[in-house]
Amino acid sequence: MAASLPWLLLPVVAVVAFFWGRASSVMLAHPNDGGGADEERAAQGEAQTWTCSMHPQIRQLGPGKCPICGMELVPISEGLGTVDGTPTRIKLSESARIRAQIRTAPVRRWTSAGAERRLLGRVDHDETTLKTVTSWVAGRIDQLHVSETGQRVKKGQAIATLYSPELYAAHQDLIQARLLTERLSGPLVAEVARSAAGATLAAARDRLRLLGVPVADVDRMQRASRPVEHMKIRSRFAGTVIERLATEGSYVQTGTGLYRLSDLSRLWVKLDAYESDLSLLHVGQEVTLRMEALPEETFVGQVAFVDPVLNRRTRTASVRVRVRNRDGRLRPGMFAEAIVRSGEGMGNGEGKGKGEDGGKRVRREDRAGAALVVPASAPLFTGRRSVVYIERQGPDGFVYEAKVVRLGPKRGEVYPVLAGLSDGDRVVIHGAFALDADLQIRGGRSMMTMPDDSEEVPHADTVRVPPQHADAMAGLVARYLDLQAALALDDGEAARKAAEQLRSAAKEVRPRGGSAFASAWTALSEQIETSATDAARAGALAATRVAFGELSQQLATLLRVFGNPSDATLRLAHCPMALSGNGADWIQRSEAIENPYMGASMPSCGEIQHTVDHGTYLLPQRQGMSISGAGEETRSLAPAEEHQH
Repeated sequence: MAASLPWLLLPVVAVVAFFWGRASSVMLAHPNDGGGADEERAAQGEAQTWTCSMHPQIRQLGPGKCPICGMELVPISEGLGTVDGTPTRIKLSESARIRAQIRTAPVRRWTSAGAERRLLGRVDHDETTLKTVTSWVAGRIDQLHVSETGQRVKKGQAIATLYSPELYAAHQDLIQARLLTERLSGPLVAEVARSAAGATLAAARDRLRLLGVPVADVDRMQRASRPVEHMKIRSRFAGTVIERLATEGSYVQTGTGLYRLSDLSRLWVKLDAYESDLSLLHVGQEVTLRMEALPEETFVGQVAFVDPVLNRRTRTASVRVRVRNRDGRLRPGMFAEAIVRSGEGMGNGEGKGKGEDGGKRVRREDRAGAALVVPASAPLFTGRRSVVYIERQGPDGFVYEAKVVRLGPKRGEVYPVLAGLSDGDRVVIHGAFALDADLQIRGGRSMMTMPDDSEEVPHADTVRVPPQHADAMAGLVARYLDLQAALALDDGEAARKAAEQLRSAAKEVRPRGGSAFASAWTALSEQIETSATDAARAGALAATRVAFGELSQQLATLLRVFGNPSDATLRLAHCPMALSGNGADWIQRSEAIENPYMGASMPSCGEIQHTVDHGTYLLPQRQGMSISGAGEETRSLAPAEEHQH
């Protein structure tokens, strides 16, 4: 029995030795030496980089605890689609997408009448129609002929009877002057005496007229045999009494107010507009009004005033809308709701006011009839930065990528897209915070882990093109595209002709000095003219292409600062082989590559990098964020670059 015991222990010893060797090899492998542990994790498909959920800046090649907060580190996946080893995208399976309750909507074209904004207010008197009926002579009010507010008063109607010693004395002087004139009207009276009597009579009449007595009453008073003790005060205005200022028996001085009248055939609707609403409003704009007391009827008003000062307490500005009320159905004090259609407002502070040359300013999207918009729930804001998440569907799941965008002022329930998105992109409208938080936890470049937004914001220096120059700017871009097409066909003569036309087109844009547009355009236009001249005078096609490279950089600057003035969608393309291998960009219309640097030798060399729709801006690339509609190679799904869920 004892002899057989060692043989029974042999399997146990072998197992112990196996696990002892295994443990020794693990303990000897250092996390940073690229040894067996890392190779084993890589072989098993495990992540090699670990980070802290609370401090994503922490990176460690192996598990452990965060040196800042002590939390357990979590693995992150790396691969394609990273910046400095940091993930930039999230990938979800169909089931994960459903559990996360992700909802998306397409970036769409939106006509100017597409959205509405509702503002609340109250009907009030039109201050321009307010009148005050005053006493034109001092005295005592013995009788008020209009005793109640709300009564209608006609022009010339007697509203009060006044006893006035001053008026009594003036009337007596008029009677005495009349009698004197009659006595001195005989043929035996000297002409000097008759003239003096006539002058006295005229002076007495003027005194009563200056006291406010109508000429017809002065004529009647002149024929009277004795002065009157009471005089009727007549209204010089028509309107409705909104306030009675005097009472019977009270003494009044010259100029004392007796009644306040208002013309209720014209009213104001006073609205309160928040800061986000002000970009939609401008003087002269038509708005639709609905009254709580008249729910079945609508009225049309016109904005008469937008307060330039914001109320510091309520953060609102007062807006006055003028509305007609000929039938008297509207009454001051009624609650009102104004419906402002976004397309009738302003864009970035520029509405339909006077432009720099006295013309009317119109929004760029009005010129095209439609603009790109995203729902108001899509953007994530951190300071001055705006980020949206784009969804793209592949054969094995959904990929979500953050994009920095430039948005215009909010209009109703949408934001106009000035740069960063293309028509047809799908944006996340519900669940974007969850995606961003997931990317942050995994150490990716989320909205919150990007560089601080105190740095320069993309397109903080954009300038809106005045409408009187929009066609000329569009013509300039068209001449550049003619030059690009000619070079793509190796047609040197057509290229030089297009360059000459481009130079002439640049000269046609001549804004007045002092405006922001003039300041931004002057330096750029000089560069375009110089480069276009070089292209037109170049002898060889190679020299024309060198000048075209400079023109392409200048056109890209135009798209960044002034936006796309043409009605076509433009695309920024890049060829790394262009200009002797130095690489160069160009602008084209076509979705297919038309290389102007290579011509017929390599016509399809290059790739589309950015898409710029009409009225939008070319957004410069920012590290760690995709910021424009890219070509198909960027739109395709690469499973290795996303996080798997």
